[in-house]
Amino acid sequence: MEAVQTLQTERLTLRQPGPSDEADYVAFMLSDRARHVGGSSDRKRAWYAFATELGHWAIRGFGMWAVTQHGDDRAIGFVGPWYPDTWPEHELGWFLYAQAEGKGIAYEAVFAAREHAFKSLGWETAVSYIDEDNLRSRKLAERLGAVLDPSAAWPGQSAGAEPCLVYRHPAPEALQ
Repeated sequence: MEAVQTLQTERLTLRQPGPSDEADYVAFMLSDRARHVGGSSDRKRAWYAFATELGHWAIRGFGMWAVTQHGDDRAIGFVGPWYPDTWPEHELGWFLYAQAEGKGIAYEAVFAAREHAFKSLGWETAVSYIDEDNLRSRKLAERLGAVLDPSAAWPGQSAGAEPCLVYRHPAPEALQ
């Protein structure tokens, strides 16, 4: 597994998150916009979610990148490979802050992240866990060629967690 801390696309830099991203991340997690990605009205839980992002990198050697536009280091969202200890499968996750929506940024970033997960991390499959009411994320998954996989497990399923939709991304060989 190759640890890559930064990816570049035509318009974006995907970099490993750091302490400077805390305030905007926590603000997002405390907002209504985060309702589909485990957001919270509790600052402590929002801060722990940010610490989990940093810890995932330390433990796994990869994680969701802070997405920035070239020439501006301020994060406009998070995108990337995600595989916490209790997840049933490798996930490609994403969320953008309000100012980044509707510009094709999520597509560009997730496309690069998926390519990295397959080529550099050696993933043979990837899913995205999406709240049924999150229509924008569902459309993005479909635009990326992912399809619903009703037989796939979701995080917390065995513990009685609320269900979510599981979108399966095309296998690496299908993307050639």
